[in-house]
Amino acid sequence: MELFARIWLPLCFLCALVDAEFSAQDCRELGFIKSQLLCSSCKSLSDYGLNEFKEHCLECCQKDSETNTSLNVYPKAVLEVCTCKFGAYPQIQAFIKSDRPAKFPNLTIKYLRGLDPLVKLMDEHGNVKETLSITKWNTDTVQEFFETRLAKVDDSDYLKTNQV
Repeated sequence: MELFARIWLPLCFLCALVDAEFSAQDCRELGFIKSQLLCSSCKSLSDYGLNEFKEHCLECCQKDSETNTSLNVYPKAVLEVCTCKFGAYPQIQAFIKSDRPAKFPNLTIKYLRGLDPLVKLMDEHGNVKETLSITKWNTDTVQEFFETRLAKVDDSDYLKTNQV
């Protein structure tokens, strides 16, 4: 029995390690955004001589079919923040003060006193469907998020529907 325990326990531990996947933070430290990385992208790394990244990429990726079904895209979003908190969130300030928000005509920025930065994703009627804290996001993450989760707007159509 003791021999069994000496062999079986380390073997179970080893299997658990092999089966474990990287957390979103682990992937970010490796340069990958787990929620947006498709496994098909990892497979093409060898085409560019980047085989050394492939193993970690495959640990961080999502199967293409899983991502397409679980990722909701919304027609409108509101980024809410207090200017008094810009000192605590310089990355959010950098995003707001840059030209990046202009790339998203269906994004509204609201300044609300005392509020930590958050994003509200809405349906076409303006009903809030998801609310996300973005306090730990950097400027690039905010932009990538809106590029993937905010519906693309035909500029001419947007101008017609928002006439005063």
